[in-house]
Amino acid sequence: MNSTPDVSAESETARHELDGRIKGSSPLARDTVQAPPHPHAQAHESAIKHVTGRAAYIDDLKAPADTLHVALGLSPVAHGRLTRLDLDKVCTMPGVVDVIGFHDVPGHTDIGPVFPGDPIFVEEEISYVGQVIFAVAAESHRAAREAVQAAVVEIDEQTSCLDPVAAAERGEFVRPTHVQQSGDWEQALANAPHVVEAEQFVGGQEHFYLEGQACLVQPTEDEGVIVHTSNQHPSETQKLVAEVLGIPFHAVTVEVRRMGGGFGGKETQASPWACIAALIARRTGRTTRVRLPRADDMRVTGKRHPFHNRYRLGVDDQGVIQGGEITVIGDCGYSPDLSDAIVDRAMFHSDNAYSLGEARVTGHRARTHTASNTAFRGFGGPQGMMVIEAAMDDIARRIGEDPLTVRKRNFYRPGRQMTHYGQQVDQIALLKELVEQLETSSDYWERRRAITEFNAESPIVKRGLALTPVKFGISFTAKHLNQAGALLHVYTDGSVMINHGGTEMGQGLHTKICQVVARELGLDTDEVRITATRTDKVPNTSPTAASSGADLNGQAARDACMKLKERLFDFAHEHLYQDQGLDREDMRLEAGHLVAGYGESERRIPWGELVQSAYLNRISLSEKGFYATPLIHYDRNVGQGRPFYYYAYGAAVAEVSVDTLTGEYQVDRVDILHDVGDSLNPAIDLGQVEGGFIQGMGWMTSEELKWNDAGRLISDGPATYKIPTYGDLPPVFNVRLMEGHPNSMASIYRSKAVGEPPFMLGMAVWSALRDALASLTDYAEAPRLDTPATPERVLMAAEALRSRYDTAQGAV
Repeated sequence: MNSTPDVSAESETARHELDGRIKGSSPLARDTVQAPPHPHAQAHESAIKHVTGRAAYIDDLKAPADTLHVALGLSPVAHGRLTRLDLDKVCTMPGVVDVIGFHDVPGHTDIGPVFPGDPIFVEEEISYVGQVIFAVAAESHRAAREAVQAAVVEIDEQTSCLDPVAAAERGEFVRPTHVQQSGDWEQALANAPHVVEAEQFVGGQEHFYLEGQACLVQPTEDEGVIVHTSNQHPSETQKLVAEVLGIPFHAVTVEVRRMGGGFGGKETQASPWACIAALIARRTGRTTRVRLPRADDMRVTGKRHPFHNRYRLGVDDQGVIQGGEITVIGDCGYSPDLSDAIVDRAMFHSDNAYSLGEARVTGHRARTHTASNTAFRGFGGPQGMMVIEAAMDDIARRIGEDPLTVRKRNFYRPGRQMTHYGQQVDQIALLKELVEQLETSSDYWERRRAITEFNAESPIVKRGLALTPVKFGISFTAKHLNQAGALLHVYTDGSVMINHGGTEMGQGLHTKICQVVARELGLDTDEVRITATRTDKVPNTSPTAASSGADLNGQAARDACMKLKERLFDFAHEHLYQDQGLDREDMRLEAGHLVAGYGESERRIPWGELVQSAYLNRISLSEKGFYATPLIHYDRNVGQGRPFYYYAYGAAVAEVSVDTLTGEYQVDRVDILHDVGDSLNPAIDLGQVEGGFIQGMGWMTSEELKWNDAGRLISDGPATYKIPTYGDLPPVFNVRLMEGHPNSMASIYRSKAVGEPPFMLGMAVWSALRDALASLTDYAEAPRLDTPATPERVLMAAEALRSRYDTAQGAV
């Protein structure tokens, strides 16, 4: 990441100008606003630091001159047994200070986050190309990397498996198969007038965060360590580092100020590097830094799980699903990591916004010889939704209706509100209204008619249109993770400090927490400062994941504020207003004052004066907050429960143009309407919706992971792995937040999570591509189009459709 630049008088002037623009004080900033300013729409708390280079990331942190740098010795094969490891020459290389492997670990050697299976170093068995065999610490990063090459590594290479379907057929799983079922699905299939079935491959995705995996570990005087890390789950890293070192948890402090992106890739897979650096720091007594080069980062870390999905659904003559079965096979890589919960969530979301009727959903967790796949925005939900969105298009072609018509008929509705896992879907009228609003604002039906006419006259270029919905469950499906803590300090000058267990990865969580505190205490957000997430301030925290950061930590921060307010109100009533006959219940904090009473009897005390008086009267000005999500439960033994506190909704309309002779295409227009309840910060939420859609579109279209036959990842950098660029933005991109529909559940200020749900909006682009290709058969057939839908895949789908359609026409 960027280092802090030198500041000259000229650059300081430019910086002040930029500061003003970001704060919205310049004509330029005001001219770009498309709607009246919302009272809660504020800039990111680090926005100025981001664009001026003042925001410090791990590689920007100052470290002692004798800091050690670490390079890793990685496996060159996907599967085998380590028969010889000779590091003698490595130890004698210039600048080398320490070399460690499996047998140098004093504590736990398995750092699996939930289930065992992730050795910190290879002992004997090798399970993927890039698995860590040893680590070298040297005076410079270059010296460490050069020393790695001197190792003598001999491996008995064995046959590897890269096919999750083949692995599933052989019963090679990282965790047991799970089933969810509602009703007699076999009878529903037998009685249905039509049975539609198909299969699909859904590709994985590289996180491609701007800041790679990095940490800086300092040894402390009490045999512990302080870990600075780019990390979504500091408490888990604290636990694993302590276990690897064989020391108590309290001897390890983990700090995270910000990340240069995470997307789930730093939920579990930031911990190994902290463990390795901590080992070396304690062995040498020197600060130790690990930062993975991009290619190594991409090889050694897991991705979004690729999935193989199958469905067989019974539908009536109107295309309404009566029941059936869905099977999802997650490619988990070599170890469990978070795959149990990820495949579970794929199963939970295999219905998306539609009632499956009497259905069985089966989820397999296949073991393959790749890096252990892990969390990624959506956490399996997108992969599960893909199967039912494919089915909607296929059903529409079977019965000769527009796909949107079929989708709307199958939405959850009165009498059909129960999911296949036993949770009743709330706010079903909201989903219907949201889709109808988007249908109208995007001119869906007028554009559908124009596109159909265009395709009838255009033999080569075909246009496609699709509207796809999103229903995404909000909560960790592991119940115990649905908790959060916060620590609030008020200082005697009235300034406020808040700390909480969530981490900031650019998504604006810290900004929203500052806003919550300011709102509760009646202050301007400039008077509230947030500090780095640290395990010695708020302990035992959950990961910042599952879109729950603001829901959980916002409620914890609010809880702390509410407790402090009650204490201050009690003090004020007893000591400041005791002779004025003012009701304790009428007190409130607003506009920087404690206000008591109304009208002519109203009394005001400035916040700073109140705080100073409380301090002089020995009233505590610090408080901790805590929150645990209510109502949620899930019994995996029977596959039934209420795993989600609520659902977030959204929908997107995408229009594409496809050259069916080359497979090349472009996204012409996108319209999005997304549900965030009563938004905590519309400016940030709009950015999350836009960014989530683009990232989802990339997953659907251009981001292709490729391994060679030996199991080596060959899409290991920006030259071979294509994330969306500015040029991939649709020329027309209309994004709005749904208004007037607060969360039906008691979330923080009736808002809804916005981190993951918008990601699934990108599926509209994939569905629009299928729609364009379907025109080659006069909309009689929807093609199989695996993802990512690269131009090559689009071309092959077009040729297959033409071949089948021409053959069928000839037969007629």
